[in-house]
Amino acid sequence: MASPRDETSLNVEADAVVLTEGLTKRFGDLTAVEGLDLEVGRGEVFGFLGPNGAGKTTTIRLLLAILRPTAGTVRVLGGAPSEPAVRSRIGFLPADLHFDPRYTVREALGFLGALRGGFDENEVRTLLDRFSLDPERTIGDLSTGNKRKVGVVQAFAGRPELLVLDEPTSGLDPLLQHELLELLEERVADGATAFLSSHVLPEVERVADRVAILREGRLVLVGGIDDLRARARHRLDLHLAEAIDPSNFRSVPGVIDVEVRGRVVSVTVEGSVDALVKRAAGFTVERVVTRDTDLEDVFLELYR
Repeated sequence: MASPRDETSLNVEADAVVLTEGLTKRFGDLTAVEGLDLEVGRGEVFGFLGPNGAGKTTTIRLLLAILRPTAGTVRVLGGAPSEPAVRSRIGFLPADLHFDPRYTVREALGFLGALRGGFDENEVRTLLDRFSLDPERTIGDLSTGNKRKVGVVQAFAGRPELLVLDEPTSGLDPLLQHELLELLEERVADGATAFLSSHVLPEVERVADRVAILREGRLVLVGGIDDLRARARHRLDLHLAEAIDPSNFRSVPGVIDVEVRGRVVSVTVEGSVDALVKRAAGFTVERVVTRDTDLEDVFLELYR
């Protein structure tokens, strides 16, 4: 697993690999993305979260110049994403990647590599072996999971500076999901930057330094994993020496729910637990059990 990095070491503003200001995209009367301000620092994994229809894929297409913005600006690797010299330094894995079914795996990778200035053959061979892909198999004969693996290989093969990954583990079995995340961690350790859009929240929690949550085309929040957890509800079980009246805790600032089971008081707190700890100090507390808040809890609470 990736070791957490000190966010203060990520000088995002001074060394932004992705920088958008007021980025907006409208399709007629539909606003898919509005006023998006993003900064992704060199060497970080930036998780991009939101439900279907939130504007994640539209944002990615704007970052890659597949779509032109209605308003605002976007800079990638210090330049315009439409510039060939910039595009060749980006590895992109779309959510839906389509190959000519008549190509062999080798031919498909050769074609995609030529678009980015060519892939190193040794690098391609290493990745094919890592993901158990036969280069002579025809794309049309591959399973959905194996086609996805071809997409993974082409995204990573050029050792790009920026990896833009849209639902990267979709269609992969658990072992290959783990292998892909390990590969991502290795490349980031070597200096790459990743922009990761995913519905699989545990994998984002594992690899991301920061996450952005998008809702209806607007940013709801941007922060580190710990920052998001700090905004979430905390659930604690206080094991007391004797049973008490739950009203002792219901009046504590931040407490939104109290449940008593014998001598165990289960408390849900929104925000800081400082006031709860001070109130609990008035009783004999034998044990405190915390129930960790994962990223999915935070995500759902922010949307509610």
